Formats: sequence, C-alpha cells, structure tokens
Amino acid sequence: MIYRFIIISDEVDDFIREIQIDPEATFFDFHKTILSSVGYSDDQMTSFFICDDDWEKEKEVTLEEMDNNPEIDSWVMSETPLNELIEDEKQKLLYVFDYITERCFFLELAEIITGKDIKSPKCTRKEGEAPKQTMDIEEMMATSSSLDLDENFYGDQDFDFEDFDADGFDVNTPSGGDVIDDGF
Repeated sequence: MIYRFIIISDEVDDFIREIQIDPEATFFDFHKTILSSVGYSDDQMTSFFICDDDWEKEKEVTLEEMDNNPEIDSWVMSETPLNELIEDEKQKLLYVFDYITERCFFLELAEIITGKDIKSPKCTRKEGEAPKQTMDIEEMMATSSSLDLDENFYGDQDFDFEDFDADGFDVNTPSGGDVIDDGF
C-alpha cells in the first residue's frame, strides 16, 4: 500500500509537492522527505498536526518528546507510524516548519494506492519554489497581506485609538484595572 500526499503552501501560489510513502513509515521519515523536497535544513523544531475537515488541529506529532506525563497522549515522529494516526483518504494535516511564526504546509492524503508497495518515500511531483524556511516576526508582518489593521479590524468603525493607552488598556477603566459594575 502507498499513501500519496499533496502538499501546498498558502504563501506561494504555484507551490506543490506530491510525496508517496509507505503507510508503515514513521512521521520522521515523512518529515525528512518533506525537508528534502523543499530544500530546507534539518535544524528547526517542527511538528505535524492531524486536523479535522476544517483544518482545526486535533493531535500533534512532535519532533522531540515534549511531554513526559503518562496520562496525556503524545506522539513523537520517530516512534509513530503514519498509519497509526492516518487511515482515510482526504485526511488533512499541517506541517509546521517555522515554529516562531507558525508557518506551515497544508497536507492532504490524496490517495491510498492498494496493491503496490514503495521501499522508501519519494517526492513524485515538484512545482514552484518553496517559501523561505524561517522568517522573523517583523519580516512576516511586513510581507503579510492577510493582516489588515485598518479601522474596521476591531469590528467597530467608531473605534478610537485614543481611548487606549500605549499598552492597549482602556484609559476609561479606573486605575487598578477593576471594572465598575453598574448593575446593567
């Protein structure tokens, strides 16, 4: 059996990778194949997230053991085979490759190919240039077109920055931060 994953980026429109991998391979094998397919170095903290149909994170598979509490389920890439957490076509995953700015690739199990085997994972489709591997927060804010901080950002066209001090606290709140309950 072979898992065929499609990988896209929300930063680069023409970026796409297709990776074929054995379902019994580990997430670490998948991680190494992704890094190789995009030309990234292996010196950053990364994680996979198993997502629901709306890309909401459900389970995290980390590069290193992050929690040693036996009461909490945790998955480590080198110890977790893909088929332990991925069983169905159209399963969605995130691969966070830049933890500081939470930049990631979007992955989907496009197809489960039965009746065939693959010895080692491989990139079978490579289009477009991968986004830069790391970016500092200032650089991300400067290049991000999705974050629009105009007067409608706060949901109120009558929002007035002068109502807040330099730290963003309401200057109309009494000192000490207590809110007065007027009984309404």
